Amino acid sequence: MSSKAVYRAIYPIGDSDPRQMPVANLEQAIKYYEGLGFQTKTRSSDPYPSAVIARDEVEIGLAVNGGDPQQASCYIAVDNVELARQELLDQQRDVSDLRLDRMGDSTFRVFFLRDDEGLCFCLGTKVS
Repeated sequence: MSSKAVYRAIYPIGDSDPRQMPVANLEQAIKYYEGLGFQTKTRSSDPYPSAVIARDEVEIGLAVNGGDPQQASCYIAVDNVELARQELLDQQRDVSDLRLDRMGDSTFRVFFLRDDEGLCFCLGTKVS
């Protein structure tokens, strides 16, 4: 068993766009996510400062685009939600308790991560 969860996919919640997640300070945001095991794939300054970060099968676009980070959120599917949460707890990240959420006919075991900018991510695994 791996000591780190595998990040499988990312999906928007509401109007959020995983390719354009708003941040106020790109350099601080990149540093935060690199601490979570993401790597910077690309950077750009046109039309505004932005970067694409990746971990496993997930890519997230961070952008200083004037959006409100506290209004943006996405769901990240992971292979092992307990391992993903423990990894973040070990790094003293701001995570919620685990819970079960239903969406349609499916049940997911999830928790929430809020980053230093206020972006919120729901990480989870489908259980039924």
